[in-house]
Amino acid sequence: MSRIAGRFRKLAEEGRTALIPYVVAGDPGQSHTVPLLHKLVESGADILELGVPFSDPMAEGPVIQLAHERALANGTTLSCALDMVREFRATDTTTPVLLMGYANPVMHMGFARFADAAAAAGLDALLTVDIPPEEVGAINSELQRVGIDNILLVAPTTPEERIARIASSASGFIYYVSLKGVTGAGHLDTTEVAARLATIRRHSDLPVAVGFGIKDAVSAKAVAETADGVVVGSALVSAMAQVIEQGGTPDAAIAAAAGLLGDIRGGIDGAA
Repeated sequence: MSRIAGRFRKLAEEGRTALIPYVVAGDPGQSHTVPLLHKLVESGADILELGVPFSDPMAEGPVIQLAHERALANGTTLSCALDMVREFRATDTTTPVLLMGYANPVMHMGFARFADAAAAAGLDALLTVDIPPEEVGAINSELQRVGIDNILLVAPTTPEERIARIASSASGFIYYVSLKGVTGAGHLDTTEVAARLATIRRHSDLPVAVGFGIKDAVSAKAVAETADGVVVGSALVSAMAQVIEQGGTPDAAIAAAAGLLGDIRGGIDGAA
């Protein structure tokens, strides 16, 4: 059983919802990413989602786009992100870690080489925003070879027949994008989210995590009532950026993100 499957099973037995924070590798600095990941685990993270910086992060809103720019300015690459996973794994062998990014860096490295490097680093899953289900076969075969899950996205506009196709290719969990837009934007309609999750579950037994638009304990609690996992990204990235912009240290930025995640953890557990 994969670390992700084991974590979701344990949480289901406990009647709890997974908390999945997203941060960008190399923001606020390469040397701060691994300490940030450990602090997020201490604050209640169940699965970690590490963004690979990219020059054209089309799915991201302004907050995370700026984080990608900062990380790229710091020289962060896909290989750097894998090194961070390896460093994290040296002292945490239980928390699942997934990389979220775009196809270009993975394709440039080569699917087979990436899969081998990811497995050696201790990565559990990959989510590539811009590889459609019709083209996922090549990367899936390499990830499956080394036991790494491939997380696929379902959007509010995804037709049901396409959901079935996505579900047949996904592993680990399915990521439901709760908003028609980029990360951090819009108003979260929890009634619509619940209805869409019911549709997804008609086609898959995998856990379903919900991301985009979850900003605080209140919104996290509302989503946790129906989702198996809650993904929080822009709010954490923004909290860190604000500290740095106000002259704070990276350690203070990490503490701000960890504090916010702790509040969100409390909101989710209150929904259980």
